[in-house]
Amino acid sequence: MKAQSNNNQRIFKVKGLIFIVALIAFNTIFSKSFAQHTPWVAPKIAQDVKNPFAGDKAVLAEGTTLYSTNCAPCHGNKGKGDGPAAMALTPKPADHTSALIQNETDGSLFWKLSEGRNPMPAYKKILTDKQRWELISYIRTLSKSGNKRVLASN
Repeated sequence: MKAQSNNNQRIFKVKGLIFIVALIAFNTIFSKSFAQHTPWVAPKIAQDVKNPFAGDKAVLAEGTTLYSTNCAPCHGNKGKGDGPAAMALTPKPADHTSALIQNETDGSLFWKLSEGRNPMPAYKKILTDKQRWELISYIRTLSKSGNKRVLASN
């Protein structure tokens, strides 16, 4: 009797452990999948923030360097989302040359760059405000063809 009771307890523990592992796996997959399929929208207050360096061509040199170091590994040298690290990432990096990105406000891009969203890190503790605005200014020079476009101020 005691041996059967011990076996039942072991079976119960194994089933419980399997259930817990399955629950954790489901939660991890579901929450990651859900986050990746929800639109990434900056708060209205962030969308309305203006780039203090918009139209300042002097910031482009620093923005170009910052982009090469911090963004190109994932977003690619031309901003198309095809950097060497892009293949391993889910979701895939944004195409900075796309109308979707180019039509966002500077404030929205600044907020996203600052806050991050998996797998993109939050840069607010890595880069200064000025550096993040320099990156936004550089991103504004990218066009769908991969060539630079006229610097926009929005």
